[in-house]
Amino acid sequence: MARARLAKERPASTPGKPADRRRQLHFAAFLLLADAALVALIVAFVPYTKIDWDAYMSQVDAFREGERDYTKIEGDTGPLVYPAGFLYVYSAIKFLTAGQVFPAQILFGVLYLVNLSLVLLLYVKTEVLPWWALGLLCLSKRVHSIFVLRLFNDCVAMTLLHAAMVLIVYHKWYLGLIIFSGAVSVKMNVLLFAPSLFLLMLKAMSIKGVFLALLGAAGVQVLLGIPFLLSHPVEYISRAFNLGRVFIHFWSVNFKFVPEKYFVSKELAIGLLIFHLTTLMVFAHYKWFKHEGGLFHFVHSRFRDATSIQQLISCKPRQSILSKEHIVTVMFVGNFIGIVCARSLHYQFYSWYFYSLPFLLWRTQFPTVVRIILFVVVELCWNVYPSTAYSSLLLLFAHLLILFGLWSSPAEYPYVDKKDKADSKESGKAM
Repeated sequence: MARARLAKERPASTPGKPADRRRQLHFAAFLLLADAALVALIVAFVPYTKIDWDAYMSQVDAFREGERDYTKIEGDTGPLVYPAGFLYVYSAIKFLTAGQVFPAQILFGVLYLVNLSLVLLLYVKTEVLPWWALGLLCLSKRVHSIFVLRLFNDCVAMTLLHAAMVLIVYHKWYLGLIIFSGAVSVKMNVLLFAPSLFLLMLKAMSIKGVFLALLGAAGVQVLLGIPFLLSHPVEYISRAFNLGRVFIHFWSVNFKFVPEKYFVSKELAIGLLIFHLTTLMVFAHYKWFKHEGGLFHFVHSRFRDATSIQQLISCKPRQSILSKEHIVTVMFVGNFIGIVCARSLHYQFYSWYFYSLPFLLWRTQFPTVVRIILFVVVELCWNVYPSTAYSSLLLLFAHLLILFGLWSSPAEYPYVDKKDKADSKESGKAM
């Protein structure tokens, strides 16, 4: 029955025209060159903004001098709150730059271009946007600043996340999970993608495969944390993986209209968490697993179709090759739901979802002019400094409107069948 439903609901295959793909590739190459020139100009002529760099270097110095107690590794902005991968990455950066800002800016300029290349690859492969809309990925003043004027660890974490997504859209699940775990070790915001990734793994892999992939990801965390886990495990885990931190109301771009005493309350945190989990569940059941009859039907069918425990553990679902568009959609939407429900969003957190905005907007059925207006509104809200009650209200409205657009849009067919693969190969030959 499930197979018949999939066949009935599957739309006709419409691979992109070779000419359109060539145009996208040529424009993507142009964007990389143009943005490289822009980054060089920013580094050369725009004053560096001193925020966290000195704190990062102080924390790295403590680590390199042998300190392994996380409660004693601090900088001028406070204690170290990131997992061990952060220390390794910034230790390498300090080694390459001698702790100097200008060479670090050059390094982060290269990182910006690597990240942009990975994102452009995702967009070109999914073919969700018209070629000209790729230019939106290069238009954020705030994101350029986050990368080359502030040198935040968010930049490293999101570059690794996008690298993991590229591997996953090519169905390199195990390696993708390793890189994903590496991204988490630099900054834990990447965990906002985790529920979506787990659901995709259930669709694409056997239960045994899911377990092994998660085991590999956990192994990365243990391996990176060994120096701290062996000496001060409680201090490391409580500081590096603290999910209960409360951010400062003044710096938040989101929910600034909420009075501070309510903003820091547990009631707001719990309410947003419930809304977050509920929205994820609703999207999973009615959108991401629509073609399988819903999330619960999919899970039930995995058990129902198995004739033995061994088959349940070792066999993949009947259809398990996921389309690139479906993978990217589920990952980006799942993360965006987390962004909408985040109590506090500091300015550097814009990098967590900016690169998904054009994709999300074109997954809605809004007219193109509305998509562009929403993109501009979000960008403007992130460039109001300091944020105000009005700018945060406008940002929340834009977020909710995008979320509504995603909910009301038709669910994409999630799988690749033999005909799709044959069409893809023919399209590749034509190119």
